[in-house]
Amino acid sequence: MRNKMRILALVGLLICWATVAAAQTIEEIVEKHLAAEGGREALSKLKSRTMAGTLTVGTPNGEVSGTIEIYSKEPNKARTLIKLDLSSFGAGEMTRDQRFNGKEGYVIDSMQGNQEITGKQLEDMKNSYFPNQYLNYKEVEAKLELSGKEKIGERDAYIVVFTPKSGSASRHYFDAETYLVTKIVTRPTIPELGGEIEQAIEFQDYREVDGIKVPHQLKIAGPAQTVTISIKKVEHNATIDDALFSKPPGEKPPEEKPKPED
Repeated sequence: MRNKMRILALVGLLICWATVAAAQTIEEIVEKHLAAEGGREALSKLKSRTMAGTLTVGTPNGEVSGTIEIYSKEPNKARTLIKLDLSSFGAGEMTRDQRFNGKEGYVIDSMQGNQEITGKQLEDMKNSYFPNQYLNYKEVEAKLELSGKEKIGERDAYIVVFTPKSGSASRHYFDAETYLVTKIVTRPTIPELGGEIEQAIEFQDYREVDGIKVPHQLKIAGPAQTVTISIKKVEHNATIDDALFSKPPGEKPPEEKPKPED
């Protein structure tokens, strides 16, 4: 009986040790990741970021190209302005201006119409903390789980499942040598595509800007299209008016047309 009790006690200790070891491993990955991007101190000094570049969208009917501007401001304000040339499809320029002021989201879309961002899509935007969501994940009660390793191309990557207090969980792939994020897999809700989809974002061509490593090429793959973004310009701590993240004054979503009676 005593031997059984000793064995059970030993198993309990091993379980506790394994739990602590796993937590320490995640902490180690997080700290090495933050150091790789430039360090906690340097990241904490970032108040805003503006990025400008080009993008190419691959669809079943061919490719279209255009420009993209990305605005980020602490703690989680974001705006993405995309302009696409659709002349090859017999249309003109398409503009999509997606804004989030930290609480509310709004889209100005020249083709799909303007609309409020709600539900799960809005919750996911609330979790996109600038400049790095790992700086304060404990304060916002997000949970991390180490989910092993996987090859990304020819390189090993640690997989960390990031689960926020509300909204969608995502899988983050950290290069096992550089500790930079190379891929994030999410399941965002995109009403235009029928709801929730799986989307993979690859981060490539990291370059140092003001002592901070910033990816200059992104590849986004989903079930209906692929998007390649090439960043040409990055600026940190520029003054950005908060109004640029909110719905323009007086802007109203288009009224729904009445459905024909049967």
